[in-house]
Amino acid sequence: MPGRTAKVADVHEIALAMPHVTVEKGPVYQVGGKSFVFFRTPRPDAFDPETGQRYDDVIVIWVPEEDDKLALVSDESSPFFTTPHFDGHLSVLVRGSELGGLSRQELGEVIQDAWLSRASKRRAATWLEEHRLA
Repeated sequence: MPGRTAKVADVHEIALAMPHVTVEKGPVYQVGGKSFVFFRTPRPDAFDPETGQRYDDVIVIWVPEEDDKLALVSDESSPFFTTPHFDGHLSVLVRGSELGGLSRQELGEVIQDAWLSRASKRRAATWLEEHRLA
């Protein structure tokens, strides 16, 4: 795991560093009116299996494709998960308290991919070109 471990503050910092981002209450990070990261309120589908307590620190992050989602949630060393509520939805869940299972760099890559999956083709192409990834 390269670099220091990820923290909740990194989610905010990385999401805000992407171009054309707006923030709605939640917070919900959007590009072009499309969410790519949001902090979820406690819901009945994400809970501690031992206590039944709803998780109050779930972050939803979009993924480009179903294969990306499956790769992230199938990796036993990864803190990402999903629930039946998100079946068919191109996103993964992660608890803020579990972000330490990722490096800041790994988290950054997932959030950048989320932004790229929701940004317009023009904005995505420009960002990739500027970062010499195209």
